[in-house]
Amino acid sequence: MKSMTGYGHSVYRSEDYSIECEIKGYNSRYLDIVHNISPALSPFEKQIDDEVKRVAARGRVELTMKLKVLRSRAVLSVDEGLVTAYKEAYERISKLALAEKPQLSDYTSIDGVITVDVSGSSDMYDEGVHNALSEALKSFAETKANDGRGTLQDLERLGNRFDSSLQEIKGNADRLESHFRTLLEDKYKELTGQAADNSAFMTELGAILVRYSINEEVSRLGVHIAEYRRLLSLDEPVGKKLDFLCQEMQRECNTIASKSQLVDINLLVVSMKDDIENIREQIRNIE
Repeated sequence: MKSMTGYGHSVYRSEDYSIECEIKGYNSRYLDIVHNISPALSPFEKQIDDEVKRVAARGRVELTMKLKVLRSRAVLSVDEGLVTAYKEAYERISKLALAEKPQLSDYTSIDGVITVDVSGSSDMYDEGVHNALSEALKSFAETKANDGRGTLQDLERLGNRFDSSLQEIKGNADRLESHFRTLLEDKYKELTGQAADNSAFMTELGAILVRYSINEEVSRLGVHIAEYRRLLSLDEPVGKKLDFLCQEMQRECNTIASKSQLVDINLLVVSMKDDIENIREQIRNIE
C-alpha cells in the first residue's frame, strides 16, 4: 500500500550544467502531473511523465526541474551582410541629417544581427535529466511507501474493531427476534385478552420477524469485511475499491439501525459507522 503524499529531491552536476529535481505528492482522485520545467528541458516532458507513472497511480504530483548552465556551448553568429547594409544606411542618413555616427550598440540591438545556435542542446541534458529524475523518484517512492505502511496499520486496526462490533451484533440477532416476538405477543394479549397462539397471528408474526430480521445484513457485512481484508493484502492501488466497499458497508449498517429496537445493537452500529468514516478518511490518502 502506498500513500499519495510523498517528497523527493535530487541534484545532478556536470562540468557544463546542473539539474535540480523536486517532486511533491498530494491527495487527488486521479493522477494529475503538474510540471514546472526549464524551457530547455521541455522535450523531456513525455519521458518524465512516463517515469512518474511508474511510481504513482493516483494523486497530484508537482514536479519542478531547474536547469543551470555552467558552461554554455552555444555558438554566436554575426550577419555581416546585414551589418554592412545598416552601416551604409546610417552613413546616408548621417549625410542628410548631420546626425552623430552610429555606436556599436545601435548594431547589436537590431534583430537578426546576432543569432544564437543551440541546435542539439537538449540532447546534452539527457544524462542529467535521467539521473536527477531517477534519484528524486526513488526518494519520492520511499516516502510514499513509508506513509502507506502507517496507513495500512490504521486500516487494519479499524477493520478489526469494526469486525468485533459486527460479531457482537451477530450474537444479539436472535435476541432481537425474541424481543419482537415478546413485544407483539404481549400487545396481542393486551388487546384481545387471549394468548397469541392462533395460526393467523403466528403467520403474521412470522412475516414481521422476517421483515425485521438483520441476519442478511450481518451476513453481507461479514462478506464485506472479508473483502476489505483481502484488498488490504494486495500490493496494488486499492483506494477506489475500498471507498466503494465502504459505501456498501455504510448502507448495511444503516439498514440494521432502521430495523433494530435494541439499544445495545444501536450503540454498536454507531461505533461501526464511526469506524467506516475513519476508514474513508484514511483511504483518501492512499492510491
